[in-house]
Parts: sequence; C-alpha cells; structure tokens
Amino acid sequence: MAAHQWDAHAYDRIADPQTRWGVAVLERLQLRGDERVLDAACGTGRVSEQLLELIPGGKLVALDGDAAMIAEARGRLARFGDRVEFVVANLLEPLPLDAPVDAVFSTAAFHWIKDHERLFANLAAVLRPGGQLVAQFGGEGNIETVLRAIRAAGDDWEGPWCYPTVEQTRARLAAAGFPEPQVWLNLEPTPFETSEAFSTFLEKVILGAHLMRKPEADRAAFVRAVVHNMAKPEIDYVRMNIVARKAG
Repeated sequence: MAAHQWDAHAYDRIADPQTRWGVAVLERLQLRGDERVLDAACGTGRVSEQLLELIPGGKLVALDGDAAMIAEARGRLARFGDRVEFVVANLLEPLPLDAPVDAVFSTAAFHWIKDHERLFANLAAVLRPGGQLVAQFGGEGNIETVLRAIRAAGDDWEGPWCYPTVEQTRARLAAAGFPEPQVWLNLEPTPFETSEAFSTFLEKVILGAHLMRKPEADRAAFVRAVVHNMAKPEIDYVRMNIVARKAG
C-alpha cells in the first residue's frame, strides 16, 4: 500500500501520536465484545492490542500490506493466541478473508492509499450488512507545513498520499454502500520535545517515500534541509474521521 518499505521496528518505537489517536478512535466502535473485527492496516499492532481488550469473546483480523509490520504485530499480540488472524494483503485488492467481519477499524493508514473508491469497495465487500466502519486518517490540509518544507528543499514530488476533503470522502463512502456516513476533520498539531526526535520522526514516518527516490548519499542532507525549513518542531496533522455502517 505504501510507496516504500517501512522500518517496522523504528516505527513501533516512535509512533506515539498515531497510537494516541487510534486509542481515542476505538471509543467510536459500538461493540458487545464477541465480534470479529478487521484492523485494516494494523501496523505493528499497538492499537490492535487495545482493540483486542474490547472484544474478549471475539476475534481480530490483523491485516497490513507490509510483512515487516505484521512480523512486529505477531510478537506484540502473541499473548492473544488464536484470537488473532494475521494477514499480509493489499487493501486495493479483494481481501482474502474466509468470512465476513462485523466491523472494520483503521487509523493513520488510509492516506497512504491513492484510490479510495477501490479501498472502500474492498472493505464493504468483507463487511456484513449493517456492519461498522470506523476509521481515521490524514485529510485535507494534513502536514501542509511539512509539504512546503519539502518543496523548499527542492523536491516537488506530490508524495504518495491522498488527503481528501470531507465531501469527497462522504461521496466515496456512499458509492461503496455506506449511506449517510458521519465524516469530519479535526486538527491534531503534534509538537516534539527535541529537534532529534522531530528529525527522526520525519525521516522514519513522513519522508520515507521521498528518501527512497534519492541516492542514499543524499538522504541525510535532505532530512536536515526539511527540518531547517520548518518554523518549529511541530507537525500540523489534520485527521479525517469516519463513522459509517454498511447498508442492510
């Protein structure tokens, strides 16, 4: 799904903002505790771990397009035994699940996927009628100051992301079979305590796809240039939120 291979171990170590948002978004799921839930783009399983606590009688499908992320998730979630099914799959392809799920959850992932029409259609295909879709990802205006800093560093590539508007997302969900979805944006400015932490986060989380396009000898200088072009060690995250149910 992403345009570069993740350093899953490093991501697991520094992804505190994504974990914080994900735990908050979990509260929007309406669960009895015995559901089968798909964590779409589960990453290293930090939020999946919290989700499993909410379904003590249920099961989780932990799916990600990156095998290294799934390997990290396997270690983190081993204590849940056979209540977790691990799947390496691309969300832009029909999902290889053997039975429908009661809910789909995702956080900090869908903006890495360009084609949201196909994405939502594939999720709807594995969701039972009336099932929930609860997700959060980057939306219109996300990381705009970082994008300006990238351009100022001499890189005009638009990046691998899709940051849609509320109207676009609402229309795409309706077309995929989610009538009257709740869709909204919220600001999540994220400061960093040190310049080192800020630089590492940019390198490992945001700039990875840009760095893969450059000679290895030029990558460190590019990260330094982007950091230099930022007014302060803060990322202006804008989150797109979805709470929807499949028709039927």
